[in-house]
Amino acid sequence: QVQLEESGGGLVQAGDSLRLSCAASALTFSMYVMAWFRQAPGKEREFVAAISRSGAGTYYTDSVKGRFTITRDNAKNTVWLQMNSLKLEDTAVYSCAADYRGTLSQSVENYDYWGQGTQVTVSS
Repeated sequence: QVQLEESGGGLVQAGDSLRLSCAASALTFSMYVMAWFRQAPGKEREFVAAISRSGAGTYYTDSVKGRFTITRDNAKNTVWLQMNSLKLEDTAVYSCAADYRGTLSQSVENYDYWGQGTQVTVSS
């Protein structure tokens, strides 16, 4: 079992930046592909970004490409999502997820562990 806890959400202005953190309890953190998903009210959960076990590989959904950056530090059991140039449509609950399979997938079903999420609200 891996326990994940997100932090760093909040209320920001459009065009501003925010960094989300996800802390994992497992000492074997480095064996998991990590990802960020988001879910806005009334909408399905949406893939945002994923990062490989080593951190060398990343994958982003088109809507955040060039604006968001996912990083990790296995020594700290932490993954981050740096969000720049935030837009109103980025408003959602952001959750981190862990996958032991080792693939960079955007499918919810491929992830084994989930945090409870942190709210990001972007205002005009």
